[in-house]
Amino acid sequence: MGGAKKKSMAQMERTQDQPDKKDEPGSKKSKGKAVVEKRPRGLQSPDISDPKFLAEVQRMGAITPFSIASQFNLRLSVAKDLLEDLEKRRLVRLVGGNARIRIYQPAAA
Repeated sequence: MGGAKKKSMAQMERTQDQPDKKDEPGSKKSKGKAVVEKRPRGLQSPDISDPKFLAEVQRMGAITPFSIASQFNLRLSVAKDLLEDLEKRRLVRLVGGNARIRIYQPAAA
C-alpha cells in the first residue's frame, strides 16, 4: 500500500550515469569514520611463571578478567582461566564479585 514514488525518466538516467560513490575515498560517508583494524585476540595465555607477567599482575590494584584480557590481548575466557590458575597458586586472592565477574587482588608477598 505505499512505497516510494516512481522516478521520472530524467531522474533514472541521472542515477545510472553517476558512478558508485560508495567506493570512493573522498565521499562524504567515509570522511567521518576512521578505519579501525581488528586484531584477533590470543587463545594462548602467557606463561604464569614469567617474571614480567607476574610483575605486571602484582602492580595492578584490582584485577578483573576484562583488565587482564585487554592488557595482554587475550579472550575473556582465557583471562578467567588464567586468574583461576593464579588463585590456585596463591598469587592473587578473590576479594569480591559474583557468578558473572570476579574481582581479584594481588596476594601479599
